[in-house]
Amino acid sequence: MANGPLAPEMLPCDECGKQFRRPWDLKVHMRLHTGERPYGCEECGRTFSHRSNLTTHARLHTGEKPYRCEHCGHKARTMFSLKVHIRTHTGEKPYRCEECGKQFAQRASLILHVRTHTGERPYGCEECGFRAAALGNLKQHMRTHTGEKPYNCTVCSRQFIRRAAMEKHMLTHARDV
Repeated sequence: MANGPLAPEMLPCDECGKQFRRPWDLKVHMRLHTGERPYGCEECGRTFSHRSNLTTHARLHTGEKPYRCEHCGHKARTMFSLKVHIRTHTGEKPYRCEECGKQFAQRASLILHVRTHTGERPYGCEECGFRAAALGNLKQHMRTHTGEKPYNCTVCSRQFIRRAAMEKHMLTHARDV
């Protein structure tokens, strides 16, 4: 034992080569390759590969938000979403665009921004071929095909596809007063 204690034998994943110290960790990792999702939501049927993901998901149904911001009292469903929220108070923007240097508080915002440089539009409409950089933009576009108008003027009940259009319309009523 002159060289110190022996390192525990590592267990490799046969699919990707990643190594694990404990058999349980390898078993859970294998779910990525097999697609196994043994934890199911009793409320909606959605399934998960990890129990912790089911626990977090269940909060959507119960409305539970156990994490609270000490700055403003905002409540969050996950510790991660609270951490992202706290950046609104600290001003922290850890994600930086390599193309132009613009910084973002959320990784997802950086990914969307980078698409303004690359022109990538991964979301496509099967009806007309319209392409969008963000899924939300595609969903909004689909309303032109479905006729859905989820935003209603509270004064005259006129309906709109986009919230911004409804809010602009509402200003016309404010001028009437």
